[in-house]
Amino acid sequence: MQPYVPLALLLVFVIVNAIGMIAASHFLSAVRRTEVKDRPYESGMPPLGSARERFDVKFYLVCVLFLIFDIETVFMLPWAVAFRELDLFGLGVVGGLIEMAVFVVILFVGYVYVIKRGALEWT
Repeated sequence: MQPYVPLALLLVFVIVNAIGMIAASHFLSAVRRTEVKDRPYESGMPPLGSARERFDVKFYLVCVLFLIFDIETVFMLPWAVAFRELDLFGLGVVGGLIEMAVFVVILFVGYVYVIKRGALEWT
């Protein structure tokens, strides 16, 4: 149990610090509500229309595609770190290169599919 004491102290400190900062900002701040302060702020421009407008599905599709391709490229980092120790099918480093080549080809095929379907075309 003794090795966990520093971790428990750190956790208690973080929780007390977070609650203390929120409480201090609540009690020490001067609150004067005005009509201007209550309006939404959008890059210095007055808001136009309702905040409940519907977005085009293309917006969400591009976001999801970005996340998918971004996460797939993040998977390359552990491969690069462990590159010298890779030994796929007993081929050594060449096996690791083959493994990444297959991954990149699958990623490229998905990218070509997305482009052919017109998912990245913005109209």
